[in-house]
Amino acid sequence: MKLERASRMLSLAALAAIASPFATAADSGWYGGVNIGQSMAKIDDARITSNLLGGGLAVTSITDDDRDTGYKLFGGYKFNKNFALEGGYFDLGTFGFTATTVPAGTLNGNLKLRGVNLDAVGILPFTPKFSGFGRVGLNYAETKDSFSGTGAVTVLNTNPSKRDANYKFGGGLQYDFNQSIGMRVELERYRINDAVSSKSDVDLFSVVAVSRNTNK
Repeated sequence: MKLERASRMLSLAALAAIASPFATAADSGWYGGVNIGQSMAKIDDARITSNLLGGGLAVTSITDDDRDTGYKLFGGYKFNKNFALEGGYFDLGTFGFTATTVPAGTLNGNLKLRGVNLDAVGILPFTPKFSGFGRVGLNYAETKDSFSGTGAVTVLNTNPSKRDANYKFGGGLQYDFNQSIGMRVELERYRINDAVSSKSDVDLFSVVAVSRNTNK
């Protein structure tokens, strides 16, 4: 139900932008770009510890690999100076952990995360070339986990995967060098479901190259 309401809100916002009397040729048009930067995951060490404890194993230490390089390819349409819709493909990278147990053993886990998104983007121009923006939208992500155990740790399902829809949001700043080329810096948060039924957040802090179609 939450996803349905969010989808209706995005559709209404798009219709309102199309019908806006303030939309002009100078403020509207197609554009695209690419993000690249650092992705940061929140690995649930407490849940890992609890699951192993349920199997009779005490955790002595957990080492997290919670950062990677992420990227996004996107396209969008700017309806006026204050509103746009964007869709894209993202790959947030691979994250992992190693938990050491007593009796002696280790549990190793890795998660790969990629998907598609649709965002409504609100824009606040500060000057003709410099603006701030915020975004809210939906992401449909595929998570692929892989687990392996050593010693006392036995893994029953080594390669679970899941696809699910969740929200995302973010914001940043954009500077336009000219009518065709711009640059952004932005921070986005993706809500995801991993393959073992746990919800968590993955952040992407990125630098963005934006190219705008100026042909009318």
